[in-house]
Amino acid sequence: MTRTVQALAYSRPSALASSQAGRLLGLETAGGSTPLGAEAHPRFFAGFLASPHIAARGLLAVADVAAARYYQRTLLSSLDPVVTGNGDRLRFESFSGCCGVYARLDVLSEGLEGVGTGHGTTNVDVNNPLREALSRIGGDEPLHLRVGPQEMAVTTTGGSVVEKKVPLPDRWLRGFAEAQVVSASFDLRAELPAPEAVRFLRSLPRSSGPATRGAQWVVPAGQTLRPTTRPVPGAVCLPGPQRLAALQRVLRYASALRVYGPVADGAATASAWEVVLPGMRLTLTLSPDASRGFSGEGGVLEALATDDAAADADLVSVLLAWEPRIEPDRLAAESGLPVERVRAALVRLGTAGRVGYDLADAAYFHRELPYDADRAERHNPRLVAARKLAREGAVVLDGEVAAVRSGDRQYQVRERSGALSCTCQWWADYRGRRGPCKHALAVRMIRRGATVAGGVR
Repeated sequence: MTRTVQALAYSRPSALASSQAGRLLGLETAGGSTPLGAEAHPRFFAGFLASPHIAARGLLAVADVAAARYYQRTLLSSLDPVVTGNGDRLRFESFSGCCGVYARLDVLSEGLEGVGTGHGTTNVDVNNPLREALSRIGGDEPLHLRVGPQEMAVTTTGGSVVEKKVPLPDRWLRGFAEAQVVSASFDLRAELPAPEAVRFLRSLPRSSGPATRGAQWVVPAGQTLRPTTRPVPGAVCLPGPQRLAALQRVLRYASALRVYGPVADGAATASAWEVVLPGMRLTLTLSPDASRGFSGEGGVLEALATDDAAADADLVSVLLAWEPRIEPDRLAAESGLPVERVRAALVRLGTAGRVGYDLADAAYFHRELPYDADRAERHNPRLVAARKLAREGAVVLDGEVAAVRSGDRQYQVRERSGALSCTCQWWADYRGRRGPCKHALAVRMIRRGATVAGGVR
């Protein structure tokens, strides 16, 4: 697995302190993006939280996922959460080390005591002493939250710096991008009131074992969910139910549980589980299997394979301003592009981590992940292989059928009603459920006249 190293430099450790005015939670920031460009230690918020004890537990849940591997648990993983200020809310995001769980805590305007937030994205330091302190917060004692350095703090080359060096696998980067694109295809499938939400989530196993392996399904039944052995109409896939354990931290404060997913087609699918809290939402998105990370899903490949989408994405990205809710119609009017091309551009921006997707709002939001997100494209094995096939002239078109030579074998790729199929083993195994194979992707590039290294074919 290809890895790079992400260096996160903080001016001091995040900490929870006490004062005469109450408790002070200082979350320190590393380098990030803002409307003014890159900043070493951006400041996004300073104000009181409406429900401090609930926010503390929500933040711990996001940190739980960042430190977890739900598959191959012997390998340790830890990456500080990402925070985005969207003007009216704070979003804390993380991704598990095994690439299979995406977590986000949205602290909405009503959870921030009416104080607005700044704009931008960065990592925040969540260290072990801070986790211990947050776990002890209880009741409604006032809690002042500061995201970023103190107002007069100045970092100099001679000042103290806390630096963390984190291995960042390419699969992790691709997974973060894939999770956003997958979520955009989900619809609300069920909503459980608080008592049923608590009962259902507490009935789930908290550790892996024979009972948690393979695809499992639940189907709405009145105000609850009941297990089913097969994906009947309306069913939602619950892959690896032990991966929802982080939601246990906030269950006692939940007002509802919302479940999102695609239309069941018989195969295991990803799904999202959102706990509604006072002024907040905590969401976990699960990959289709505990042993299967988002990085291999392939939902982003079509968006990465065309030059038009790349140019459109560049144009649309200039118009983004850390909006909490991106309106495609407005972007279409400002860019001069049809709405359909704006939506395709947003998908491509999602593959680079430049937009996320909020299921509750059914809309994209702007953020800039604080790492080289282009690695998700440059190091995608199928995309790289497809470009190599296109560049080397391995694709021969003949109407709806194309012949693709790969190694010492030749495959047939057929297009029907805009959908591609292939005679390779990948297609036989997945039937397009994990995106196109490299042969179909190469054919798509050639048909659309995509530019590949070495020219246009």
